[in-house]
Amino acid sequence: MRKFLLLITLNVLILLNNTNLYSQIFRDISKVGTTSGQFLKIGPGARALAMGGTYVGISDDIYAAYYNPAGIAISKGNGQVAFNHSQWIADINYDFAAASLNIESLGSLFISITSLRVPEEKVRTIEFPDGNGQFWDASSVSMGVGFARSLTDRFSIGFQAKYIQESIWSTSASGFALDIGTYYITPFNDLVIGASVSNFGTKMKLDGRDIQINYDPDGDPFTGPNNIPAKFEMDQYDLPLTFRIGFSMDVINSRYIRVKAAFDATHPNDNAEYINAGIELAYDELLFFRGGYKSLFLPNSEQTFTLGAGLNYEIAPGLSVKVNYAYGDYGRLKDIQYFDIGLVF
Repeated sequence: MRKFLLLITLNVLILLNNTNLYSQIFRDISKVGTTSGQFLKIGPGARALAMGGTYVGISDDIYAAYYNPAGIAISKGNGQVAFNHSQWIADINYDFAAASLNIESLGSLFISITSLRVPEEKVRTIEFPDGNGQFWDASSVSMGVGFARSLTDRFSIGFQAKYIQESIWSTSASGFALDIGTYYITPFNDLVIGASVSNFGTKMKLDGRDIQINYDPDGDPFTGPNNIPAKFEMDQYDLPLTFRIGFSMDVINSRYIRVKAAFDATHPNDNAEYINAGIELAYDELLFFRGGYKSLFLPNSEQTFTLGAGLNYEIAPGLSVKVNYAYGDYGRLKDIQYFDIGLVF
């Protein structure tokens, strides 16, 4: 019995030692690059970018469709439409458009479209390094429809169902996802607590003409069946599931001046956790100046400070136009600039 207990103790010590060694070796390894639909991680809205991406606890306009669907329920007016364009990194075009309609006694309905397009390039091979006469491109698109409702004067919920497709040349993958959010205005100085789960859905798997081949089972063109139609087996990949919790509060709110501070904490399934922080200065709810910092505590991040400004002008009773601009520093990847325009009616 003593030998048996000694053997068990020895095995436990070996296991603990190996576990400690494993954690020392692999503790800094993240799951970066292990999910599909990476364009879903690009947040729209110049106001949101200018405030460092801190929008889960703000989400008081149409861009809540991306950050926190529950915020649509507390957005102003009977409805909103907005369009956001950006020349993303490496000359990639990124666009986002959304519209919402508030229906009394029912809630708010909204739709959103996200598009990312890679410029057309020549197909280059070893034999034809300058191009073989063909061209390839890549694109990603997400189309969503959602609903939000205020359950009380301080608490609302919302969700969005999305169809997602990615394609490169003649190969594509598609899937479905669901976004869910909550929005709570606390009694403490109207501090807002928002939370959302984004891209909870199916796996995505590439399929199409580019993975099809002709296969010779025995490798001999003179025997057996030849040129059997076949294709490469592709793996499936999860969507970039993301959990966010955010806080925002007006730290100054006078007749002409309002200052809003906000920060978000983000937990993705394909990277380490990080925090965004931002601030907004409003003059008479007409002119806005914003600043923030993206991806605090995220290892190896190229995202840093952000800046921006905006204008909210009432062109007619019950009709306002919003124009926003944002700049984001992405270190070695240079900078990105956002421009968006929207209507509130």
